[in-house]
Amino acid sequence: MKQLPQITPQEAAALVKTGDTVLVGGFGMTGNPTQVLHALADSDVRELTYIANNVGEPGLGGGRLLRNGQIRKAIGSFFTSNPEAVAAAQSGAIEFELMPQGTMAEAIRAGGAGLGGFYTPTAAGTVLAEGRETREINGRAYVFQPAIRANVALIRAWRGDTAGNLVYRMTEQNFNRAMATAADLVIAEVEECLPAGELGPEDIHTPGCYVDYLAPARTTAADLGTSASIADSGKRAGDMRMNLARRALAELKPGDIVNLGVGIPTLVADLITPAHGIILHTENGMLGVGPAPERGGALEYPINASKIPVTALPGSSYFDSADSFAMIRGGHVDVAIMGGLQVDESANLANWAAPGRPLLGVGGAMDLASGAKRLIVTMTHSTRDGRSKLVPACTLPLTATGSVDVAITELALFRFRDGRLTLTELMEGVTLEEAQARTDAKFEVALTD
Repeated sequence: MKQLPQITPQEAAALVKTGDTVLVGGFGMTGNPTQVLHALADSDVRELTYIANNVGEPGLGGGRLLRNGQIRKAIGSFFTSNPEAVAAAQSGAIEFELMPQGTMAEAIRAGGAGLGGFYTPTAAGTVLAEGRETREINGRAYVFQPAIRANVALIRAWRGDTAGNLVYRMTEQNFNRAMATAADLVIAEVEECLPAGELGPEDIHTPGCYVDYLAPARTTAADLGTSASIADSGKRAGDMRMNLARRALAELKPGDIVNLGVGIPTLVADLITPAHGIILHTENGMLGVGPAPERGGALEYPINASKIPVTALPGSSYFDSADSFAMIRGGHVDVAIMGGLQVDESANLANWAAPGRPLLGVGGAMDLASGAKRLIVTMTHSTRDGRSKLVPACTLPLTATGSVDVAITELALFRFRDGRLTLTELMEGVTLEEAQARTDAKFEVALTD
């Protein structure tokens, strides 16, 4: 059995060269190789192509490399979690490429599997598909995505052994597992390094053949940024938003596997009880999400897709981001509940790019909107300046085409029946005349539900 070298974060950083393409594990700051990244930030390495879900947080992880001007190009899914990354992209200080989260995870997995790429329905018909090869397969549009490989992968595992086998903790598999397979040189920052044989073969997530070096380093709460404590989640909700969440919950049935988007949909989780029989899925790698803990953070608990610490219900399971999005694209998620900026008469959804803001944060929205069996959109009926969000045709960048099944606002509930937008329920105290006056989209009325 091979014996992997154990090196310091500083020695690990010295293996990265100027101009390298680097895969960096983590979702937010959870499962992020922070100590190696900080050592890299203390080096003179420059001109990096940085591939990760996000560019750390301000001054933390990849955010420290960004501040130092060491990143030439960033490829990722959700840059907006770091305002400094957004500013750098807008100013031209870095090049950037935005990818749907599930597409990025699968592209890395394909790179590690020796594949040239794949076709995916995610992003078909949207701005992120422009310039890409698109073909129709079984009557549906698919977009070609080349595989991703890198010179170096910097990943984080909970435990490793001297043979290079790795075990990840809770939702820390995220992008780490696929990235471990997709680089010429793989360095695993590990919390604990054990002699070969002390990890059960049945418990290993990444076999040692993928890993070249182990860098033992402790994770502290300070390394976890905004996920360090539930007190930092900042979730607040007024009566109107909670009412929308309650109405969305009423659309679910026992046994449904449900993914909740950010914003109003996350409030549904606070309303679910064991009696509902709902199974919550989160795209960063968990099935069976429970309520938020009263105290504690990501050192003690898994996190959800909003990077908020949550509990795990009996029967829960953890997996990596590539598997999570395979569940979504493969039709194994029954319902997605998402926020919306616009829904139009053709069941198109726009929810990831606000007017006047850069296109820098798509996350898993496109994968979920096109992959879940049923899509429920919760949103305020109008923008802050009074414009209807239910429109004849979306004018904002699309998230998915023809995918919306239900749209819920504080005024009414709309369903798409036989391809037609149909108002089926008025909220308490709202008249049909009011709903008609405040809705730009044409709709039919069937108040029979």
